[in-house]
Amino acid sequence: MKILVIGAGALGAYFGGRWHESGHEVTFLVRERRAKQLQQHGIEIHSPHGNYKIEEPSIIRNANEAEGIDLVFLSVKGYHLPGTIDSLKTLVDKGAKVLPVLNGVEHISVLQKELGEEAVVGGLSFIIATLDENGHVIHSSQIHDLIFGALHQSQHEVVDELGIACEQSKFDGKLSNSILQEIWKKYMFITAFSGITTAVNLPIGEIRQHPETFHIARKILEDMQQLANSHGLELTDEHVDKAFESMENLGEEATSSMHQDRRKGLTLEVEHLHGGALRLGETVGLKLPYIEAIYGIIKPFENA
Repeated sequence: MKILVIGAGALGAYFGGRWHESGHEVTFLVRERRAKQLQQHGIEIHSPHGNYKIEEPSIIRNANEAEGIDLVFLSVKGYHLPGTIDSLKTLVDKGAKVLPVLNGVEHISVLQKELGEEAVVGGLSFIIATLDENGHVIHSSQIHDLIFGALHQSQHEVVDELGIACEQSKFDGKLSNSILQEIWKKYMFITAFSGITTAVNLPIGEIRQHPETFHIARKILEDMQQLANSHGLELTDEHVDKAFESMENLGEEATSSMHQDRRKGLTLEVEHLHGGALRLGETVGLKLPYIEAIYGIIKPFENA
């Protein structure tokens, strides 16, 4: 496949690098600062699943430079989504499909409205990774999952091709026939995990040592379960139990990308995640007290 990555942070560089490693043609559309970093240091992955380096990654700065792209892997932060729309329109007009792996769910309807329903494939990822001072990927867990699926009947060919590309690559790819439910399951988990770690400014291991604090993470999961169900997506008590169990089984130092961004003094996705949940709750008259509390605690650090 010919894949274009928009958002060459830890997530985009990791999956883009793994596709490149397996022989697929991967290009990175980046802004000037990241372009200079990639030109100087290349893309390098440090991972329990094996290291990999692209000495001279293919880089473009403008979507008009791209030709023959099959799939756009959109892995920007939620607050950068508006700035990608013009580029995405250019790429879709050239025949590309778009696979967004942003956290949350609001971005799906935004992209479908701007690009058309046929253009937007469903997707999400699970990975704990960050960038070091050279912009190299530090992948610090065994988890490196990419889940994707068709949101429109016209997309089955491209998701099948993507499935083959993922089978050839050194990460866990899964084609799902219920991708919206998978997206909501991830939204439920990340809202709780990012919320609790960012709010108390601690990794999950230290949080688990305080049951009173860790209990709040479960209550956020339950808030999100109600929210999903109120919007027609069935999340069960078993889904909540499995999400909480996943947090119980994470390594002591495991933490969320939002918490990592707080540590670095970067902009946080709290409006995209927790704010988005509250907006979705308002549309159906649903109160989400634990999410509202966590949102209020994190909000002062949003643009640190």
